[in-house]
Amino acid sequence: MNSGRDVHSFSEPWRVRVVHCSLELDVDFESRQLRGTALLTLERLDPAAPVVLDTRDLNIQEVTAGEPLTFALGPRDPILGARLSIDLSAGTDSVLIRYSTSPKASGLQWLEPHQTAGKEHPFLFSQSQSIHARSWMPIQDSPGVRVTYDARIKAPSELRAIMSAQRDPADENSFKMDLPIPAYLIALAVGALEYAPLGPRTGIYAEACVLPSALREFADTEKLVETVESLYGPYRWGRYELLILPPSFPFGGMENPIVTFVTPTVIAGDKSLVSLISHELAHSWSGNLVTNATWRDFWLNEGFTTYIENRIQEEVYGREQALMEQVLDRRELDREIAEFGERDQILHIDLAGRDPDEGCTRIPYIKGALLLRQMEMVFGRPAFDHFLGSYFEHFAFSSITTAEALEYIRRELLDRYPNESRAISLHEWVFEPDLPACAPRARSEALEKVADGPDHAAGWNTQQWLEYLQTLKRPVGWEQMKQLDDRFHLTRTGNYEILAEWLLMAIESGYEPADERLHEFLLSVGRMKYLRPLYAQLKKSPGGREKALVLYREAKPLYHPIAQTAIERLLFLEQEVPGEQRIDP
Repeated sequence: MNSGRDVHSFSEPWRVRVVHCSLELDVDFESRQLRGTALLTLERLDPAAPVVLDTRDLNIQEVTAGEPLTFALGPRDPILGARLSIDLSAGTDSVLIRYSTSPKASGLQWLEPHQTAGKEHPFLFSQSQSIHARSWMPIQDSPGVRVTYDARIKAPSELRAIMSAQRDPADENSFKMDLPIPAYLIALAVGALEYAPLGPRTGIYAEACVLPSALREFADTEKLVETVESLYGPYRWGRYELLILPPSFPFGGMENPIVTFVTPTVIAGDKSLVSLISHELAHSWSGNLVTNATWRDFWLNEGFTTYIENRIQEEVYGREQALMEQVLDRRELDREIAEFGERDQILHIDLAGRDPDEGCTRIPYIKGALLLRQMEMVFGRPAFDHFLGSYFEHFAFSSITTAEALEYIRRELLDRYPNESRAISLHEWVFEPDLPACAPRARSEALEKVADGPDHAAGWNTQQWLEYLQTLKRPVGWEQMKQLDDRFHLTRTGNYEILAEWLLMAIESGYEPADERLHEFLLSVGRMKYLRPLYAQLKKSPGGREKALVLYREAKPLYHPIAQTAIERLLFLEQEVPGEQRIDP
């Protein structure tokens, strides 16, 4: 089904395809390495061809198939890593690769005890999207290649290993995933983790000191799963667990099958940020079940998921909550469109020669969701829900291109409703920059009331506070900043969304009383959603670039390699700071 050639992979799956990966790995915190083997089962479509794999900074020690095999590791490309080509004997249908990872593997973060919530034990977690799986396993690291996998992890006895697979009831350290997934969804974490159930098939892993607040915040998880099932069909992955990671995690969440990785920054105390859980859960249908075939098709993962996220929020928390989130999302999108060049405003983005992580903007998420929302408005919610359910059923466990998705939309939706279809221009939405004039724009009464001022702020939720802060005329005067701070203690708020917006305002306004809090924030949180705007604003402020560089050098050991690369790109460290080592993605 997948006809998309992946420019971000050396692999040639149309000749020899990996269909199963069996990992045996030792976790060595002292050396910050994984060491062990990957046994790859192959489908040989071209009997004369070698198997070609993706790697990045792996030490390949030997390759065997009963006997040593000849292999060649190509030169290192700064984006793609290195091609690993293995010659195959007649009849060989599997290869065993013995290897170890680099201590600076781009897809792994090794944390010292003091960088965790509990402060007593080290922590390891993977982040393989977009093309970072190749930094901790030799694999065909393309979303168009789906594999099953099993693994056995040897870790310190006081720590617990977690993977995006079912745990073997007879062996705590063994895991198995029988459903085919792309390599970026293979995930590993090792830490001092405890578990508590949330429902018959849901639960949370977290460090002991974090678990109680996480249980309260995410108590509705089982209900969220039931809600999506009622809309778009059965949940196919068995259990749905959450793993609360240390705050250095570079993203809000990662939709690894069976166990979603989650930042602790969404534990707000009032469930106002659980849309992130709705989003990652929605990926169990759009992204994990039906996957983008290449990273230029990323909007198929994120646009569909963002739309479904909002539908879950509406069903569980009410229409007004969903509308508030739509309004704030649209403001974010409009801001990015104004900043980006035309090539980055397109859903079917051209990423040739570029790091695919550069395509991880709000465009595929929110512009993609607005396309689906317009289709819902044009065809009616019942018809559109039926279409989405059939889409997930038709493409289940497949990786598809934009062309395949659009052909299905035309056949199963537009052609069935020819009169209504005149209102939809798929070409304009998917292949042209900016937004079509017909793009939906939500209104929220709850947010409009915020314009009256903060006299009733005691009852505001996160979205209302963001509306108020984001619509103040910038830069806000120093005296107004102080009045707001004295009244609402915004510099010391524990809500990360509100705090990040407030600190952005403080940098713009030169509000020095927030400097210490900014320092604490940048040295304790690694989520790129917050880091990039804050460092960018610092860079623009008078004398701020030097301040940003000083802060970054101090904070860098906390940040994930993916975040390090993003901030270093932003600050141009590789060009202008002698002796500063850039880590390539």
